[in-house]
Amino acid sequence: MLWRQVPLAFVLMIGAMIVHAQRLPDFSELVEESSPAVVKITTVAKSGRGITLNRPDMEQIPEIFRYFFDPRKIPEREQRSMGSGFILSHDGYVLTNNHVIDGADEITVRLLDRREFEATLVGTDKRSDLALLKIDAERLPHLDFADPEEIQVGEWVLAIGSPFGLDFSASVGIVSAIGRSIPTEENENYVPFIQTDVAINPGNSGGPLFNLKGEVVGINSQIYTRSGGSIGLSFAIPASVAIDVVEQLKSKGVVERGWLGVMIQEVDKDLARSFGLRKPQGALVARVEAGSPADKSGLKVGDIILSFDGKSIKQSGDLPHAVGMVTPGEKAIAEIIREGDRKRVPVMVGALGGGATVAGLSNSSKSVDSLLGVQVESLPDELKREWNLDTGVLVKAIDPNGAAAGAGLRVGDVITQIGFTAIQNVDDFGLVESQLEREALLPIRFIRQGRPVFRTITTPK
Repeated sequence: MLWRQVPLAFVLMIGAMIVHAQRLPDFSELVEESSPAVVKITTVAKSGRGITLNRPDMEQIPEIFRYFFDPRKIPEREQRSMGSGFILSHDGYVLTNNHVIDGADEITVRLLDRREFEATLVGTDKRSDLALLKIDAERLPHLDFADPEEIQVGEWVLAIGSPFGLDFSASVGIVSAIGRSIPTEENENYVPFIQTDVAINPGNSGGPLFNLKGEVVGINSQIYTRSGGSIGLSFAIPASVAIDVVEQLKSKGVVERGWLGVMIQEVDKDLARSFGLRKPQGALVARVEAGSPADKSGLKVGDIILSFDGKSIKQSGDLPHAVGMVTPGEKAIAEIIREGDRKRVPVMVGALGGGATVAGLSNSSKSVDSLLGVQVESLPDELKREWNLDTGVLVKAIDPNGAAAGAGLRVGDVITQIGFTAIQNVDDFGLVESQLEREALLPIRFIRQGRPVFRTITTPK
């Protein structure tokens, strides 16, 4: 009788909750099977070696006080740090982050069964933040990498590591994005990071990120935080990068990456329209380094690279990832858009090696009330040398209500291209400007503080 009085909606809700709970994965077996191959890494860096007071300084000290300043070595101080890692093979290869062991004099690897080993450094790769270690042991438990092509946004992932020194802690979440571009302090961008909401904290660095099969899909490397702890935004180095780095460190002790020799920028909606694209995509070439593989292959400023070596370039950050994965000396095909036409350019990939003062009179172009609302002049010699320029015109004045101001140009910028036409000098600028159509949306390239920039400019009615 009581059951009949329960609302049907409540019964359905309870049933849905039961079904949903049954679908949630149980990670206990994965943790039990994988933890023995996860390691805790502690390092010691010694400082203060051999620091001695100099005799000339002693001579300047009154004799009565010299006793207190006798030459002596300052005692060594030890700096300790910790992180995580995992065993790659039964014979003792261990992978971790480069920043975990960077500068270390001693590296200790501790296993789940409390065994400890002194590790030797096989090699490091700062650009990917990976380091390969070796411990003297056999028949060790080890982990396998997942197929790099199978990872998907939304799938469950699990991390095991030593956050805050709490050994072999597990945390779970989902993959929230793949192919994230995070430039380094050197403005390099060779790792397409996996973004997750797994709780990662200091000490997790270098530890594995698992899929539900117990395979390693990534190596936990970074967190985004304002508090110093996890806020649900963590980044892992994908298996595709790790596999390549490990193979090269094992065979050569160093990592070689492909190099193209271009500076690129993002293609926004307006730039896409001005280049004849239906939607923003690709990497816009803003500069080509002289003598680089890109230069030798015929790539030009203003080209939009849509794919490289068969990999789609959806945004500019995808290009360094694709180029870096190509073995130096191999040929790759770059699919580009040039002046509205689609082309295929073969490129022999190379190896990656590790405000101006305006003076004197100049030939000025039109007044600020010109079509583009900009006054330009010839490049001073000192600016050519400082920014390594051969062509272009210097912006001398701008109409704040004109087209140039609307495109974001400033006094001191150097205009090098309007539409698909290179601007060699003041005469070129005047000729190109006189031929522009009204209400036209065009790409414009300029140099600001030595760095190339593409924008769009719209001519007035």
